[in-house]
Amino acid sequence: MENKTETGIADDPVADTGGIQIATRKLWLADAIELISSMRFAISLLTLISIASVIGTVLKQNEPMPNYVNQFGPFWFEVFGKFSLYSVYSAWWFLLIMAFLVLSTSLCLIRNAPKMLKDMRSWRDNVREQSLRNFRHKAEWTSTHQRSQLLADMTQHLARIGYKFKVVEKEGATLIAAKQGAGNKWGYIFAHAAIVIICIGGMLDSELPIRFQQWFMGKVPFDGNGIIANIPQQHRLSLANPTFRGNTMIPEGASSNTAIIPQQTGVLIQDLPFTIKLNKFTIDFYSSGMPKLFASDVEVTDHETGKKFNSTIKVNQPLIYKGVAVYQSSFEDGGSRLKLAAFPMSGASATSFEVAGEVGGNTPLSGQGGNAYTIEWSGFRPFNVENMTRNGADVRAVNTGKSFNEKFSADLDKHLGSAAKNANNKDLKNVGPSVQYKLRDKTGQAREFHNYMQPLLVDGDYMFLAGTRDSPADAFRYLRIPADDNDSVNEWMRLRAAVANPALREAAAQRYAARALPAKMNNASQMQTQLAESAKKSLGIFAGDGKQAGFVAISKFLEQIPAADQGKAADVFMKILNGSLWDLWMLAREKDGLPALELTEKHGRFLQLSIGAMSDAYFYGAPVYLQLRGFDEVKASVLQVTRSPGKNIVYLGCLFLVIGVFAMFYIRERRCWIWLKDDGHGTNTLMALSSQRKTLDFEKEFGELKAQLGQVISNGQA
Repeated sequence: MENKTETGIADDPVADTGGIQIATRKLWLADAIELISSMRFAISLLTLISIASVIGTVLKQNEPMPNYVNQFGPFWFEVFGKFSLYSVYSAWWFLLIMAFLVLSTSLCLIRNAPKMLKDMRSWRDNVREQSLRNFRHKAEWTSTHQRSQLLADMTQHLARIGYKFKVVEKEGATLIAAKQGAGNKWGYIFAHAAIVIICIGGMLDSELPIRFQQWFMGKVPFDGNGIIANIPQQHRLSLANPTFRGNTMIPEGASSNTAIIPQQTGVLIQDLPFTIKLNKFTIDFYSSGMPKLFASDVEVTDHETGKKFNSTIKVNQPLIYKGVAVYQSSFEDGGSRLKLAAFPMSGASATSFEVAGEVGGNTPLSGQGGNAYTIEWSGFRPFNVENMTRNGADVRAVNTGKSFNEKFSADLDKHLGSAAKNANNKDLKNVGPSVQYKLRDKTGQAREFHNYMQPLLVDGDYMFLAGTRDSPADAFRYLRIPADDNDSVNEWMRLRAAVANPALREAAAQRYAARALPAKMNNASQMQTQLAESAKKSLGIFAGDGKQAGFVAISKFLEQIPAADQGKAADVFMKILNGSLWDLWMLAREKDGLPALELTEKHGRFLQLSIGAMSDAYFYGAPVYLQLRGFDEVKASVLQVTRSPGKNIVYLGCLFLVIGVFAMFYIRERRCWIWLKDDGHGTNTLMALSSQRKTLDFEKEFGELKAQLGQVISNGQA
């Protein structure tokens, strides 16, 4: 016998359970949609995007990985790398947040836009008299005029002040439902749609399409060396790639049909639908030496049609062809050929030898202290606009003008000057060409150098600046070598080599003692011997006969003297050192067949600067100093090549955003109801006014409307 309910439907527990499960799933789905489309969820996403944007602004993006290792250390480098903080805007979690923001805003639009559109069309004419009496902003009048006359007068006045209205006959009464500014809700719709459109356009122009090709099409970054044309297909992106942003560097007279897209673990090669040939790169300057114009004269060849045409690409004036925009980004060296003179920075020889190189190439350097080195030519600039002023001092300067006591007590940790620029007091000048290179030893360790070709006026003296740094993350620190009478480094190199020559130092000590103590003095011979020995010892300490040299060695020596006598001993030491170094310099000139110089103020200043430079030179860290003597410049233009289909979509979103913000802030919605009812002696009029935002302007508008309608009623006409 079947078990049925009174309605005749079987009482099935399984069916009831299934129904509960379906209802539960529907409830869960509804709650999820409610959460995702809620304002609190959207604000949370915007907060996360803001935090990510701050990180992307503070932390330089898409830098070479070694830069981050040097900056943060191995541990934090790995931690930050796990969260893709080195390329925040293309990180999977950032794109996921953007996708959820699009979903959230879209659901919000889908849920609320129909309601808003319905509300804009609605007259809200189902109100009753008692409801209007409960409004805060209301007014009531009694008139002897007929209801029909007041109805005509009221509607005429409302139309004149910009209200749209609808007349509804109620039981024994007439309702005028009027509204103004209902288009205010379009502002919310346009603003939310703008967020969706801008995010979609942004994701179209992001690396998301490239990521999809890496995830599903087997594309992998190329991390080796080789000719671009020979790189396998798995490292190349086809012409069908919808969006990309890469760079191409083209030397004058060369051409390119690919763009390089940097990735964390290498690069991807993007093929272009045309070939760009750089005919000429032009750069103009302001009177201060600052560049004011970059321009690339190029010839473009279409691969499909063979069509050729010429164009000039300037900053903010890109070439746009076949949906690809080519921007003037910057410029580099295209392989300039360099001629340099190499001066030994150690040993007793000052003989220079010639070195030649090409930017981007390598030059072997052997025979320096028995070690083999390789020069890696990384850069050449035919001009350098530098800020040479900081209260009259070069920002690179070592404080060699201080007294010795000040120097070794306060500045021994500043052997070389800073390369930082001063933004508060600028004196921008074009100081001429410079060369940048790395010197790599046989163990693979490298140190980077940056040398200016011409002497620069620093603190009133002309100096050759020789920069050095241990890693690309560091700023260059500059050794200042004083220029001699012939604006060269020859005299300083001669003196440096003489300091490293023990026999020449001993002869200079003897000459200094004989010059300082004339033979006619009593006990002159004995005193000369003692002074010569002191001068020899001073020169030896300064030359670095021990483990240290220069001012550092002198300070260590003076530490052995009681503190009360150190100041006096330092003055005597420096006096002997300065005097004996002058004689050492003259002996070196005689040795090379050159005449002696007069001890003038200029030569004394040169000697003082040379002593400071020689002390700092012990920290220079290179076996040779390379001075640029000549060059054959080859310019190269760096062009940014982009395909950004989302750009116009973003522009549309921005237009929607402007319209939406304008509508929300400058269009105010007002709803007005006027209830006309016969009272036996005339007509009773009840008016109520409502707005979404209660502001001082609304209070003023209510007062004005109340006065106007009162005047209409009292006059019996509009």
